[in-house]
Amino acid sequence: MSELSVMGVMKSIVPITRFNKGEANRIFEEVESGGTKIVMKNNRPACVLMSPNQYESLMEMLSDYIMQEEADNRMARCNPEETISQDDMIRELGLTREDLDDVEVEIE
Repeated sequence: MSELSVMGVMKSIVPITRFNKGEANRIFEEVESGGTKIVMKNNRPACVLMSPNQYESLMEMLSDYIMQEEADNRMARCNPEETISQDDMIRELGLTREDLDDVEVEIE
């Protein structure tokens, strides 16, 4: 939803009857060109339609937020006297910086 106004919200609402009338392709084109749509069924939101790119971006932001929260929580519990530097940890594990550059991280 690009506009956070009454008109923007109104333009984003799609009654389910449009799908029942065979307008799915047109609705998908509207999502691609105009952004998110809220599908209404029995005058209640039933689902939200968005482009795959928009969904992927949203999931990446959520993942980043979750990782940031976890990092903040860990830092809050951290005792600075018990921590070691990244370089010391790399040496302790017998790794090199090049080893870290070669690692691909997969987030589920």
